[in-house]
Amino acid sequence: MSRHITSAISQSFAKFANKEFSKTIQNFINNSYVNLMGLDMSEFNSPNTYSSLNALFTRKLREDRIYSLDADDFISPCDSLISECGELQEEYALQIKGMRYKCDELLGDNFSQEEKNRVHNGTFVNFYLSPKDYHRYHIPTNLKVLKATHIPGKFYPVNIPSLKKRVNLFIENERVVLMCETVSKKRFYIVLVSALNVGVMQVAFEANIKTNADALKSSTYSYSDLNLNKGDDFGCFEMGSTIVILAEKGMLELNIKAGDNVKYADTIAKVN
Repeated sequence: MSRHITSAISQSFAKFANKEFSKTIQNFINNSYVNLMGLDMSEFNSPNTYSSLNALFTRKLREDRIYSLDADDFISPCDSLISECGELQEEYALQIKGMRYKCDELLGDNFSQEEKNRVHNGTFVNFYLSPKDYHRYHIPTNLKVLKATHIPGKFYPVNIPSLKKRVNLFIENERVVLMCETVSKKRFYIVLVSALNVGVMQVAFEANIKTNADALKSSTYSYSDLNLNKGDDFGCFEMGSTIVILAEKGMLELNIKAGDNVKYADTIAKVN
């Protein structure tokens, strides 16, 4: 397996995004991006304070948002459009209306079939982060991370037009899969899916995961005592992308639908 052309394109864009230009030029780049994409900067520092375009992409909130501390409330991990959500049919989830994929293939080869079966007939949610969105992601409920798998792949765009025309887009793209367990021992997966341009997905608790780099084979890291709390910032996309959540049957009672816009900290489901 060799790196795909979309990887080279994304790495080239990353060089530009990470470059720190002179103050005057950088301010022009940052403000142009904010205006062009329509970024809402009300919760963030001024565009002129970011030393590179990537620093602007990965900006942190000035103050954390308020979210429910009720253990039964499952919050959105990010700011995004809900491109699809609902119940899995056996192992099938929707990429977009009228186009489905196998969640077993999305999770990759480094999980046992028994581990994958836990989410069959369960619940899925697809979160699409556009280039204008806040790019950091947060923990949706108190949990334990059992495994993290990095699966190298391609970097196709994941916007709505691309979802409609490319079958198995999520499965073809590079991704990071987190196998998680709730306090009540319910199992679910958080899947970070890459996209064109930059293509980097930071995972704060695992330094060995380096996306859009030189890895050609998947790798898995297991944990015995990695507990994270609701609201914890655990990384970011270095450009817009997608998060998929796959939960075991009966775990989540969704209060969202396809087409909804959500923000990190919104309660989007009840945990049963």
